[in-house]
Amino acid sequence: MPPLLKNALASIHFQKESYAYAGKWFFYFVLIGVIAGTGSIVFHYMCQLGIHFFMDMIAGYRPPAPAGEHHLLHPTNTPLSRWLLLILPAAGGLFSGWLVYTFAPEAEGHGTDAAIDAYHNRGGFIRNRVPVIKTIASAVTLTTGGSGGREGPIAQIGAGFGSFLATRLGLSDRERRIMMAAGIGAGVGSIFRAPLAGALFSAEVLYRDPEFESEVIIPAGISSVVAYCIFCLVFGWGSLFDAPYFKFRNPLELGPYLVLAFVLVALGIVYIKAFYGITALFKRIPIPNHVKPAIGGLCTGIIGFFLPHTLAFGYGFAQKAIFNELTIPFLLTLAFGKIMTTSFSIGSGGSGGVFGPSVVIGGAMGGVVGRVFDGIMPGVIDDPGTFVIVGMAGFFTAVSNTPISTIIFVSEMTNSYHLLLPSLLVCSVAYLASQRWTIYVKQVKNKVASPAHTGEFFVDILQTFRVSDLMHLVRKVNLIPQGMTFEEFKHFFSETKQHYFPVMDAQGRMVGIFSSTDIRGVLFSDGIEHLVRMKDICTSDIIVSTPADDLNSVLQKFTEKNIDSLPVVRDDDRAVLIGMLNRREVIAFYNEKIAEMKKGKE
Repeated sequence: MPPLLKNALASIHFQKESYAYAGKWFFYFVLIGVIAGTGSIVFHYMCQLGIHFFMDMIAGYRPPAPAGEHHLLHPTNTPLSRWLLLILPAAGGLFSGWLVYTFAPEAEGHGTDAAIDAYHNRGGFIRNRVPVIKTIASAVTLTTGGSGGREGPIAQIGAGFGSFLATRLGLSDRERRIMMAAGIGAGVGSIFRAPLAGALFSAEVLYRDPEFESEVIIPAGISSVVAYCIFCLVFGWGSLFDAPYFKFRNPLELGPYLVLAFVLVALGIVYIKAFYGITALFKRIPIPNHVKPAIGGLCTGIIGFFLPHTLAFGYGFAQKAIFNELTIPFLLTLAFGKIMTTSFSIGSGGSGGVFGPSVVIGGAMGGVVGRVFDGIMPGVIDDPGTFVIVGMAGFFTAVSNTPISTIIFVSEMTNSYHLLLPSLLVCSVAYLASQRWTIYVKQVKNKVASPAHTGEFFVDILQTFRVSDLMHLVRKVNLIPQGMTFEEFKHFFSETKQHYFPVMDAQGRMVGIFSSTDIRGVLFSDGIEHLVRMKDICTSDIIVSTPADDLNSVLQKFTEKNIDSLPVVRDDDRAVLIGMLNRREVIAFYNEKIAEMKKGKE
């Protein structure tokens, strides 16, 4: 066969294999999107039905819905009973606590943190039962008045299926992590009708520093688009919230927006401190874990008795705030009340997400700041409703360290892309001012700090450096003439701490090497010391390194024959010895570089 034709056929075969490989993974990510989208539909139905039967039919409470959602069933005529609102969250917490702590204790709290922990520390592994338990427990918690969001459970549905699929296919930990993260993006992107933000969120939420898990973005994007389309085919297209045609026109508005950023940071710190303070309190209470969500639900119910608008999701009130239909006192009680009900509902061990409440809290406080500045500077503020939308983005950025995906999230959820500029300012300032705090405690600082990337960074860093960078660590050693008798060597050996001995010929060229271990057989043999020459003991099969070798290949040579020191020879002549390089010093050099990288990240 002519070489040209042979090469062409080989190229076609390679392309076919590449297409087959890409097609296989594309199918996996589409399948994850299908399951996540279906899970979003099921969970949304459960929430709608639960709100109707528990909040409406039993307690007579009918919270408003955002413009992009509609009640599945007609509202009842049941009169409002605040006493039932007080009891319902406790009943929901009792059932949720029993379910979670009996079958899947890791499903407690907000599920996104559990997914982040699985990514970094568990190779992306999530038990198969967790998404099912999380879905039921969250639906019960949230529809009986508990305050929380939908992203936690739906993130675990998508992540759980991605992990399950990867495990069944026998894929590596890295591939399982990618599929798990794709499930997070698909679930969150579909339930909030924000597919781009869902993909970015799954890649950004893993770290405190402004880093993206780049290998996750494309898979999560594919899964998120599929899940979003499936969800919208059932519940209709469009954004979650409706908003007027807001447009940023006056640069002077950036001053009030800057004030808003610092207000949101302060409120975010209050939220995080309250959330984890209450979480720690409930962990210290000496009662069975099954009962703790019921006590948290009772505390939530007490707040809801006086402030019913702080119960359940609260998205409808955020919708009203966008259209300036709520007063400042109402918005303040919504913001601070929502902080407390969310902390009690989830911090006690209940099940739900923290993104949803953050949107409501941030929107409410944004509405307060917008209305105040509208009264002070009526000619500067175009519409206080813009502060509601920017407040949603800024507040969640302040508590989650996810500025980029949050800006896109709120833009997609409200269809307000013309507010990207003030959102960017507020989110950037909020992120910089609140990096010390996060609602996602399982986030790691950056990729260097992630156990998921430990091996990769080890290789990457070592490949960056060469032996030439360590020449100051290459030691000159005593050389052994090949004609030296063992009897002569014994006198020399008794006075040295050297463990590896290069053997040289008459021209000073290295012909072999031996270690202190290699001489044991001769050391205790009588009568042959004057007969044995050192060239008889050394090995001529020498493993060497050169100044051009990278440190990763050097470490592989160290481990190849379990040796602690390598001869460094010239690149152009491997018989000319430069010196010896110790394994301990290579590892110390690596640790030094890692410490420098971490210090540079702080």
